[in-house]
Amino acid sequence: MMFENIGGDFLVHVGEEWGWHHMMGFGWFGWFGMIFMLLFWVLIIVGIIWLVKWLIESTSRTEKASKKRALEILDEKYARGEIDDEEYERRKRKILEG
Repeated sequence: MMFENIGGDFLVHVGEEWGWHHMMGFGWFGWFGMIFMLLFWVLIIVGIIWLVKWLIESTSRTEKASKKRALEILDEKYARGEIDDEEYERRKRKILEG
């Protein structure tokens, strides 16, 4: 039996015949390799989904904190008498809508 390695595939000469055989097709290593490759890609995809979810939640938390701070500033201005009731309500509605 003669082997020739050509880019990861093996050209095998058995008797009078030559044929292509892939390494993943030989024995149990092929099955273990396939299972580990599948597990690897599942972990990569789950990691990407987790990262996107975390980024979206982080953005949402930032927006909520920003609105809360804006309302605190508005309350302070109202308490100091810098704005009247009508202006306070108008600005508060605008902050809560946006």
